Amino acid sequence: MRTVHVITHPEATHHVEGVVGGWHDSHLTPAGRLAAASAARTLRAGIPRDAEVELFSSDLLRARQTADAVAGVFGVEPILDPRLREKSYGEAEGRPQEWLDQRFVPPPAVGDRMGHHEGVSGSETKTAFAQRIYAALDQILRRPCEHQIVVTHGFALTFVVMSWFRMPIESLGYVNLRAPSGSITTLREDDFFHNRQLVGLGDTRHLDA
Repeated sequence: MRTVHVITHPEATHHVEGVVGGWHDSHLTPAGRLAAASAARTLRAGIPRDAEVELFSSDLLRARQTADAVAGVFGVEPILDPRLREKSYGEAEGRPQEWLDQRFVPPPAVGDRMGHHEGVSGSETKTAFAQRIYAALDQILRRPCEHQIVVTHGFALTFVVMSWFRMPIESLGYVNLRAPSGSITTLREDDFFHNRQLVGLGDTRHLDA
């Protein structure tokens, strides 16, 4: 049985400052650090002590800080992978959200939604974004580990889950899974049928404890 536990990093400074995140290297707020610690404790309580555990994380600071909280309770070193980063918003990153809103070109209702360019220099298309997330998860899943923890970002979560189900990238134009900051999504594959399940999406019960 393989279980993949996906954490979307908790509250970071770009959330409270009202600036565009993406690859902007914001850090966790005090509330975000508490939420990261709570997520770490919850995973520790739910994973057997004798189980092998691997930890992977986006290399952006807010994700690394979340991964460090998890690493501390499991005694493992996080493997940093820039492919697990949030979508790049190019020159909009670190600017006020209003700056992006004024320039953002929404995708068409029909047509090439994955290859659509949003009108901001240096930003990624959803195709490019999905391709790197898929490549990262494919490499993670080649490793025979019973419990794998992945720390990533809110928008990236959609493509982590879709990659888990091996959905073709070209079919994802209308897919958008929503998971709160600091939440835990649980993915599981059985050893007999090798069916893959979405056991829980965006669970935040640990944040209320």
